[in-house]
Amino acid sequence: MKLKKILPYTVAFLLFVIASLLYFHPVLKGQKLAQSDITQFIGMAKEIKDYRANNDAEPYWTGASFSGMPAYQISAYYPYDFVRTIDKVFRFLPRPADYTFLYFLSFFVLMLALKVKWRLAILGALSFGFSTYLIIIFIPGHNSKAHAIAYMPLVVAGVLLVFRKKFVLGFILTGLAMALEIYANHIQMTYYLGFCLLILGIVELVHAIKEGELSRFIKQAIVIIAAVILGIGANAPRLMAMKEYTDFSTRGKSELTINADGSKKQETQGLDKSYITQYSYAKLETFNLFVPRFMGGGTVEELGDDSEFYKLIAKTAGKKVANDYSKQVLTYWGDQPIIEAPAYIGAVIFFLFFLGIFLVKGKLKQWLVAATVFSILLSWGRNFEILTNIFIDYVPLYNKFRAVSSIQIIAELCVPILGVLALKEFFSPGISNKKKKEALKNAFFTFSGLIVFGYLLAQSFATFEGLRDASYNDLPGLLDAVIADRKSILLMDSLRSIGLVILAAGILWFTLKEKLKKQYAIIALVIFILIDLLSIDKRYVNESDFRSSRKVEKPFIASNASKQILKDESHYRVANFTVDPMQDGSTSYFHQSIGGYHAAKMGRYKELFDYQIAKNNMRVLNMLNTKYFIIADQNNQPQAQLNPDAYGNAWFVQNVLLVTSADQEMKTLDSLSTQLSAVIDKSKLLENSTFNFQKDTTASISLDKYGVTELKYTSNAKTEQFAVFSEIYYKDGWNAYVDGELTPHYRVNYVLRGMRVPEGNHEIVFKFEPKVIQKGSFLSLSSYAFLFIISLGCILYNKKKNQDKA
Repeated sequence: MKLKKILPYTVAFLLFVIASLLYFHPVLKGQKLAQSDITQFIGMAKEIKDYRANNDAEPYWTGASFSGMPAYQISAYYPYDFVRTIDKVFRFLPRPADYTFLYFLSFFVLMLALKVKWRLAILGALSFGFSTYLIIIFIPGHNSKAHAIAYMPLVVAGVLLVFRKKFVLGFILTGLAMALEIYANHIQMTYYLGFCLLILGIVELVHAIKEGELSRFIKQAIVIIAAVILGIGANAPRLMAMKEYTDFSTRGKSELTINADGSKKQETQGLDKSYITQYSYAKLETFNLFVPRFMGGGTVEELGDDSEFYKLIAKTAGKKVANDYSKQVLTYWGDQPIIEAPAYIGAVIFFLFFLGIFLVKGKLKQWLVAATVFSILLSWGRNFEILTNIFIDYVPLYNKFRAVSSIQIIAELCVPILGVLALKEFFSPGISNKKKKEALKNAFFTFSGLIVFGYLLAQSFATFEGLRDASYNDLPGLLDAVIADRKSILLMDSLRSIGLVILAAGILWFTLKEKLKKQYAIIALVIFILIDLLSIDKRYVNESDFRSSRKVEKPFIASNASKQILKDESHYRVANFTVDPMQDGSTSYFHQSIGGYHAAKMGRYKELFDYQIAKNNMRVLNMLNTKYFIIADQNNQPQAQLNPDAYGNAWFVQNVLLVTSADQEMKTLDSLSTQLSAVIDKSKLLENSTFNFQKDTTASISLDKYGVTELKYTSNAKTEQFAVFSEIYYKDGWNAYVDGELTPHYRVNYVLRGMRVPEGNHEIVFKFEPKVIQKGSFLSLSSYAFLFIISLGCILYNKKKNQDKA
């Protein structure tokens, strides 16, 4: 009997494993997915991983990128991180099959929490996990995003259990799932999940008030909030370190009031509005959710020999040229800068979502429809400025995240939930066939009509012109051919979606007429959902994207220029101008780079680059100890160039200029002789300091030992001097010691460290000693303890209560 009960869940588990491995089958041969962001990450994290391997400890800092920055948002392990162990248990498959499996498993648990039978739960899990957006985010390497998305259904499941009065199980699941969600380390996705849960809470509150059950709702809310807080608390070191760094990153507030070109800067508390909304869905682009290539698909698509583009090129330049050029045609005609693929949820599951609108009753439907509409409206970004600006200006933290189009993840989650609930009701004997028939008709005609409406709207009013169409102006008629192909793609994919809707509706119609058994109907729907989604997914993510594990794990090969530079064993920095330094992790793999690759760079450093380095201010490059440049030679190959003017690791200056604002500090660097003078914003000094020093031509200071978290210098001077160090200032971690005694140091030259050095011979040591890790670890342990004790107490209490009843 017990075997019979667990068999369906065992089948589901094995099916999810098989489905994940089959889709990403090259992992079975030891191959790995080539991911651009992960490639850059490997470069950024090289020094951190080497330190970890050599010292069996965490550095929490790296000097290899952006001249130095905290490692919290690159790669960091934290003490007592038990949730990491739990996560490893779930993610036992090779990447990215592990994330796909987690998509399936998490959504399956959510379905069970909603009392959905296992067959429909599997259908929902496959619909969610194979949604195109959830698959294509692997290509650029958005692994942490996938990780966070995978745990979303688990969090929702826990919350719903509490609202269904399953307090103990709901509390435990919510706390654990939230801990895993935060551990995934994609706060933007977690933040959007918060909106989804907030809408659920509002719907529950309204119903509780109507039903006179406000006290029950308050009790449920307390349980949920307590579980969420403890789940968050389990990640305290990670979150506290991130919060600390965020204030100093590009997501924090800038102190500058002028732009690099001298114009007045718009004051913001977070990211710039244009940057936040750079990736905004066009209103018409929303049709991509159920018509896959409504706006042309990805930025580039391969067109066949029956396309107008191919025919024109073949006629003009021959078939060989046409074959080459037609492999990457700019078919996308939306206004986002670049997209890997459309965020296609699926025509079949979206049709079932509409069926749910007409068939499902109650607060679950209200929540799911409201959350879906909410996410779509906000995904329009700059194309719906009234709403977007309200959220950017007034909703806490909304302005900390870019790519507002990704809030559609709420729809990605809600659509399959309501779709499965629709099937649950459709196959339920508690609803009359008349109501089912009416709902099926309404869903079919409404959804099919919406597809037709979208097609006619585009054909009537859209120009089908893209952002990069100027590249097709060289050959007469080529742009017209591309536009004709875009229109053809729209027509074919619209017909495809309508065809799938007809098939899905037909299956349900035959079931209603008792010509098809329920279990066979579910199997047929699963098959059509898989055909629908996998045929799109495979266009964008397939075996051609895999490489040998060696090439993925060690993606960079040192150029002759790098090999030449590496012969120099001193501590210095490298500026690689053969690439965009601020979007490059490759140089960090071999050298201490002035650049790097990260979405949340240190704010002041990014400003220094934009205002000074981008304008070729050599004095700023020299103060960063940029000893080598990598530039392109006549054959466009990397070439090493020595910079003999680099100042070295530390130097004494003759003058310290005091200014009163960040603007003045930055402006002073325009012409400051940084080898002789330093500039300090005195508004940041804790005391009324004076900086008057006697010139000592015999004074010296040198770096004796470089370590990622500790730097040792020796100084010798006849009188007190002021030293500037070519290291990045970060007050929440770096401490300076003179002969073992803690000594104040200052931020100078906008980003560097400076300090008074007493006369005589001294040892100066900088140590990275972030207090946030210790504080966070205490909170983390406390949260684990409370979560365990409360859960155990509730279980024992319920057990005793049940025994008393018996």
